Amino acid sequence: MRTIGVIIVFIGLWLLLSGIYKPLTVGLGVLSTLAVIFIMNRMDSIDEDHVEFHLKPLEFLLYQGWLLVEIAKANWVVTKIILSPSLPIKQHMFSVPYTQTSDLGQVIFANSITLTPGTVSVETEPGQFLVHAVAYSTDDRAALADMDRRVTACERATPA
Repeated sequence: MRTIGVIIVFIGLWLLLSGIYKPLTVGLGVLSTLAVIFIMNRMDSIDEDHVEFHLKPLEFLLYQGWLLVEIAKANWVVTKIILSPSLPIKQHMFSVPYTQTSDLGQVIFANSITLTPGTVSVETEPGQFLVHAVAYSTDDRAALADMDRRVTACERATPA
């Protein structure tokens, strides 16, 4: 059942991204999708490594909306810094603890930090990320703690 769902998603994505609905193009898209599915299934049979999605869909959708607003606000701040004649850059590296229990939650949090202009997740350490900020302020830690809390709220309890 999972394979059929993946085939449908991949073919749909192919059709959306190509925008060309000629028989040859659609046929090549179907063949490419089937080749990817075949390779994916072979890889699964060897290592059985799966990413499990334990997210609450509504909370995650709300988080994405919140993140877009935060990215826009950070863009404005970085733009003002770049356009300022004095270029008030205050670079700083600091550790940010995370509370996510799943690898996916940790990846979402680290990528959210990097997507926000002016900050980059540099390194992962047990229980924390090393973050570089271009214009560090004391409010950054509180803002990242809020982001961490929001990502953790998106996680579903993993089944035992």
